[in-house]
Amino acid sequence: MTTKREQKGSAVDAPFLKELIKIWRVHGINGALKAKSDLDLLEPYILDGEKGRALPIIGDPDPDTLRRLELFFHAVALSIERATGVLIQPILNLQYEGVGRVVLISGRLIVVNKQLRDGHRFGFDNLAKLAEAGDKYVSDGIALIRKFPDVANHWGYS
Repeated sequence: MTTKREQKGSAVDAPFLKELIKIWRVHGINGALKAKSDLDLLEPYILDGEKGRALPIIGDPDPDTLRRLELFFHAVALSIERATGVLIQPILNLQYEGVGRVVLISGRLIVVNKQLRDGHRFGFDNLAKLAEAGDKYVSDGIALIRKFPDVANHWGYS
């Protein structure tokens, strides 16, 4: 029988979560995140039932939530770049009350298109769901680039 700590440890070994942890460490200000464990860095993404109920139904995302959302999709973009060798540009447009859209673009191809209705509640039930969501965005993005390589590599220059 595995302990919760062992389950979390194996979840952190997921390729997408490793990329997400790297992104957080790179964006740490003056090494402020060096002392934090990998699980501590991922903990804000876990929005289980109790944490979810504590959040309002409608609300404006705070700066920490915006950063978490932004770095999640940056990790998706970098994972796709590593797999395909194609540059990905993430664009996040989030209005008041957490409504907006995230798109990842390669050339003229929209690789990921995510509508956000409650950005202030961005999170996952557990680490496995976080890894699963990231892996799905990455695999779908890779599939689109492989299906439309000419569009993904076209940057609009004559």
